[in-house]
Amino acid sequence: MRSLTVAPGTELVIHELGGDGPPALFAHATGFHGRVWQPVASRLNGFRSWAPDLRAHGDSAVGPDGLRWENFADDLLAVVDELGLDRPLGIGHSKGGAALLLAEERRPGTFRGLWCWEPVIMPPAAGNGAPVDGNPLARSARNRRSTFDSYETALRNFASKPPMQAFHPEALEAYVRHGFSAGPDGTVHLKCEPEHEAQVYEMARHHQAFASLGSVTCPVVIARGALEDGGPTAMAGPVAERLPHGRLEVHDDLGHFGPMEDPDAVAASIQAFAATL
Repeated sequence: MRSLTVAPGTELVIHELGGDGPPALFAHATGFHGRVWQPVASRLNGFRSWAPDLRAHGDSAVGPDGLRWENFADDLLAVVDELGLDRPLGIGHSKGGAALLLAEERRPGTFRGLWCWEPVIMPPAAGNGAPVDGNPLARSARNRRSTFDSYETALRNFASKPPMQAFHPEALEAYVRHGFSAGPDGTVHLKCEPEHEAQVYEMARHHQAFASLGSVTCPVVIARGALEDGGPTAMAGPVAERLPHGRLEVHDDLGHFGPMEDPDAVAASIQAFAATL
């Protein structure tokens, strides 16, 4: 684990997930952290894998720059520079996939290929970039239970209800063990504050990744789970079509949290994609 200051007050923590070979850089979804990718990374062969906690997530600080999605792209570019990664393979989920595409748009040629599970990329909302009022994901985040009596209590809670009841045990364990911190009284507390998670959701429609997808010239797999109305699942096809070298890959047996549900299938897909680069 190493730290990196990307701006005054914004310090990122970077986790090495193991392996040998060319670099792979993992980017996590809203409300998660870098080490939730460990089950997938441990199933990849021939890569040295890294995963930062993006700002306001995991062990990284939010800083004064706010939670615009372009900031997450800047975080990833800063990690590439800090580690000296030479055209890594980028692997992202949801917000993490969008951040990788934004990063490649901002600095073309950074990645040799991108594998993105249901990146949150939609035509931008009208207006001046202010948060969208009434975002249901933001409301849910603000109401999220953030404290449990113990790690074991948190594990039992998440394992008993959707969507995390579908998580592979290794992924659920990683989410809880590294997504909560222990207090002096033994209780555990979410590292990603509900208010920060809500703000990220509110800004989801206010980045320009969709409009600039044509500038992403590296090979890209856009993977999705079972088709749902609206949201990143429905946009996966249009996003893949706008990419010059994009390809849609469908996993109808998985949902939006596919990388956490079936790390074996996801690692196999990434491995097959990497073999074509």
